[in-house]
Amino acid sequence: MKKTLATLAATSVLALTSHAVLAQDLDEITVAYFLEWPLPMLEAKANGTYDEALGLKVNWVSFETGTAMSAAMASGDVQIAVSQGIPPFVVAASAGQAIQVVDVAVTYSENDNCVVSEALEIDKENASELAGKKVAVPLGTAAHYGFLRQMDHFGIELASLEVVDMAPPEGAAALSQGAVDFACGYGGGLSRMKEHGNVLLTGAEKEELGILVFDVTSAPESFISENPELVAQFLQVTADANERWNSGAGGDAMLEVVAKESGMDLEGARAAIGTMGFPSMDDQLSQKWLGGNVQTFMKGVADVFVEAGSIDGALDSYANSVNTEPMTIAYGK
Repeated sequence: MKKTLATLAATSVLALTSHAVLAQDLDEITVAYFLEWPLPMLEAKANGTYDEALGLKVNWVSFETGTAMSAAMASGDVQIAVSQGIPPFVVAASAGQAIQVVDVAVTYSENDNCVVSEALEIDKENASELAGKKVAVPLGTAAHYGFLRQMDHFGIELASLEVVDMAPPEGAAALSQGAVDFACGYGGGLSRMKEHGNVLLTGAEKEELGILVFDVTSAPESFISENPELVAQFLQVTADANERWNSGAGGDAMLEVVAKESGMDLEGARAAIGTMGFPSMDDQLSQKWLGGNVQTFMKGVADVFVEAGSIDGALDSYANSVNTEPMTIAYGK
């Protein structure tokens, strides 16, 4: 695991020297997002609201993992990443990549988990029997962090497990074929995993252990500093879409668009988004989120990865990894 994460981080950092995003004459940007991840902002994507609000062309590129998003931002191919997991963000930041969090995209304790093959008949009561088993984990992601914390909770030695790096869709396929004993993931991949097994802990049980699960919107530090108003406008469009969903104003008409944009059927999208939360700007600027807790949480994630041997070291502080200027600009409008 350590070698794989180190390679991902090194690739991202080295790419920083090869490309640069120029603030002047900016007529288009590229935004990373996930398929099978039904966020309200996808309606604004479909309607061209971002293009209109930002006054430029927004290109959208789908990714399967947050680690790939980090690499794309480092290379200059992506300027903003939507719903990047905190763990992949921390892996990149810890390796020296200059990226920053600009908002909390979504919270989803029930939509990120590990699923054990039903044939094993293993649950939280006899989880120790997972020792020696084979597991599919998307390394450097929120699911990886949750996996490490759950294994620690159940007292399972990582060295006893055969860990295979797989994106959630591949992990779900491997679980269904019996190629792995359990798998960890999120979104549509997790939904398919559940068709062939059971979770060890519910979202509420994970939260009681301090295993928070949330994604952020992130961007290169240089891009944010050069374009604070543009990033603020992007966050405003996102916040408006979230409010439209949270208030119920969007209804099924909105959900149909979101489902189509995320590559899901209506009921699948309904089930997934039903496990998600979208905090307001007011909430995000509070101590609970960007006002301090996110920075502290990132330090905790980094320390867990260091202890597990997944990364070489953590930053002394992740205070500079959060930039609230764009949201403050948007919130003040």
